[in-house]
Amino acid sequence: MTDRLQALSDAGVSIWLDDLSRERIESGNLTDLVKDRHVVGVTTNPTIFAAALADGERYDDQVRRLAADGADVSKATFELTTEDVRNACDIMRPTYDATSKDGRVSIEVDPFLAHDTDGTVKSARDLWAAVDRPNVLVKIPATEAGIPAIRQATADGISVNVTLIFDTERYRAVMDAYLSGLEDAKEAGTDLSTIQSVASFFVSRVDTEVDKRLDAIGTEEADALRGEAAVANARLAYAAYEEVFGSERFAALREAGANPQRPLWASTGVKDERYPDTKYVTDLVVADTVNTMPEKTLEAFADHGEVEGDAVTGKAGEAQQVFDRLAEVGIDFSDVLLVLEKEGVEKFEKSWQELVDTIEGQLEKARQ
Repeated sequence: MTDRLQALSDAGVSIWLDDLSRERIESGNLTDLVKDRHVVGVTTNPTIFAAALADGERYDDQVRRLAADGADVSKATFELTTEDVRNACDIMRPTYDATSKDGRVSIEVDPFLAHDTDGTVKSARDLWAAVDRPNVLVKIPATEAGIPAIRQATADGISVNVTLIFDTERYRAVMDAYLSGLEDAKEAGTDLSTIQSVASFFVSRVDTEVDKRLDAIGTEEADALRGEAAVANARLAYAAYEEVFGSERFAALREAGANPQRPLWASTGVKDERYPDTKYVTDLVVADTVNTMPEKTLEAFADHGEVEGDAVTGKAGEAQQVFDRLAEVGIDFSDVLLVLEKEGVEKFEKSWQELVDTIEGQLEKARQ
């Protein structure tokens, strides 16, 4: 029987689970996924935590303790989420010890800080200290205010997962911030080998927005481009990654022990049923990348996914042709990017508020 996830891993793709809950941790499910599904990392976000806290009775004892200690909702949210990530880090620790780049668990700064550089840096430092595990990654959004925060956090020796990247231009700013942070850390005498980073390039949401606009245009030429933008966008991003991390600037940092900032394909669950449910895995296979998948996508790939070799390297020219054609039919990709970033921040803010509201209700109930 073909082990399709093993084949994906053998192709150099690190398989990370885009989900976490106390149920997964305490039931042994996460351990099983590491053992049986080649999962070597975990990502979280406010939406994931909101779902976990709303549905999980396993949080009740800690909520009661926090209520008894007089914790407010902000402290309770911080304690509940960092506890899950700390425990997940411990489960993933053997993978981290074996690889250093994998075995990682991500936790996101408060999304309401997305446009606050200083607040983001403080939040990153607080999360890094509270989780207190070398294999944690602190997620910082790639907003304009997030870029200098990425540099500062990296300079502080914090390993960062940069999230909400939608375009190559912003991605280049992210990579520059990471390299600048490494240079600052080197100047301060920090061991660069201890710093890891990934850059989370969002995939499926690009097709969702572009396809909607193509449908509105309604021509045969527009229809022929449905489902093409997201993968093309990611392939252009990978070409930029190869350029930056093949540069003399990074070579000097690598000589000092620095690690490249790996591309991470995020939002890889297919949202349009007309597309294969493994599309954003199969079409983005390339070595030294991460694909973080919801469990549904993970299981779909385990069942019928195909690894057809390197699907990314050398395809920048084809990808650019897709964007040239999109422009010809009337797609303003700059506007697409503005919408996606705005919606991305708003979605996480909404989920974070739902999480806070849920915890506030649980605290009030525990105090009765």
